[in-house]
Formats: sequence, structure tokens, C-alpha cells
Amino acid sequence: MAGPRHEKEQVEDPAPPPPPTKQRHPSGSRSAWWQWWAADHTPPIFYLVFVLLALLITFSLLPNHNQSPACSDFQPPPAPTLIPQVKTDSSQSTMSSAEQTFIAIKPDGVQRGLIGPIISRFENRGFKLVAIKLVTPSKEHLEKHYADLAGKPFFPGLIEYMLSGPICAMVWEGRDAVKTGRVILGATNPLASAPGTIRGDFAIDVGRNVCHGSDSVENAQKEIALWFKEGEAVSYKAAAFNWIYEKV
Repeated sequence: MAGPRHEKEQVEDPAPPPPPTKQRHPSGSRSAWWQWWAADHTPPIFYLVFVLLALLITFSLLPNHNQSPACSDFQPPPAPTLIPQVKTDSSQSTMSSAEQTFIAIKPDGVQRGLIGPIISRFENRGFKLVAIKLVTPSKEHLEKHYADLAGKPFFPGLIEYMLSGPICAMVWEGRDAVKTGRVILGATNPLASAPGTIRGDFAIDVGRNVCHGSDSVENAQKEIALWFKEGEAVSYKAAAFNWIYEKV
């Protein structure tokens, strides 16, 4: 007797799942770059920096249409040129070429034979000698000449020194003679006098400073009147006058 028939159960393989349906973005299709952006990827930071720099450069190169024509045509003023300005002394053209100053070579200068070199300094500069004499003044005369120094402690020694020998008194004439004459003489203290000046070249001690010169036009007039009588100063035109002065 045959046993019960067992039929072989065929187990069918489960059907493969259907392919996933791509969900479309509500706004429609997107380009590849958007899909890359939408994916879970973080772009490198230098990409962002590059984009920002590109935008800044682009906007900086765009013309500014809001600028007014007046501003667009504005030109900055040129930078000032540093040209040295030569200042002309207006007083020189009106300064008389007949200004006079009193110059005296003191006893030490006379004894040392410096009359000639000192005269040469003024002549070489272009000044004109209008009066000169060798004198031995009295004590009263010298005290009157140095009246402004009467209260100084060195006054007695100064008078004694000026009485020690002959003095060469002179009157020099020329443009700005008083001021320039003082420059030619040098500082009162020979040690402070510049080389090339009379005291800077021929003197050392302030008590033997070789010469005297008027310190102002007013004092020059007083000293000339004290040392020279009226008519002793000669008035003449030097032959080299037009070679020394451009304007009278």
C-alpha cells in the first residue's frame, strides 16, 4: 500500500523590490551643481573665499554711475614745486653808496706795521678812503670817544693803552660801510673772530685787538666829527666806482 504522496514544495524566490523612485524636487529639475550642493557635502572654505574675492573685484571695477560730472572732472591741484626763492634786499637799491664809517688802527696795530694790510682789506672790498691821519690824541679826547664805557672796570686801562702810541684814524665810504666794516674787523674778542677777518688774522687778546670800528651810522657821524675837522674828509668819485656798484 502506497504511502501518502508527498509533493515537493517549491519555494519560490521572493520577487526583487522595485527600483526606488526618484523624488523630484518640488521646484522642478535641478542642474548638476545644485545636486552636488544639495548632497551632504561641505564645500572647501577656500571656494567661498575665492567667490567673495571675485565679487569684490567685480564690483570695484564697475563704473559709478551715481557720480556727478563735476566730481568726475575734478583734477587734484598739482603739488607745489620746491623752487628756492631768492629774496632781494629792497633796501640795498635805496641804500646810499656814500655811507661813511670811522675806523681806527690802535697803537698795537700801528706798532706792528699793520696799517698797510688793514687798508688793503677795505680797499680790496671796494670801499673808498676819504680821510686818514696819524694822531696822538689827548686823554680828554679818548675819554670823550669812549664815554659810553666810562663806568666799566677796564676803562682806566683802556685809556692808558690808547695813549701808549700813535693811532691811525680813517674814514671809509661805501654802501653799508658801517655794518660791513664791523664784519671786516671781526668780533671784539679776537678768539671769537672768524679767520679772514682782521682780528681773526692779526690778534689774540681782547686787550690788543688792533682796531676800532663804528657800531652804528649815528655813532660813526659823531666819531668822524670828533676825530676830523670839517673839510678834512675828501669828496671824490673813485675810478672803479662803476665796476663796484651796479646802481648808484
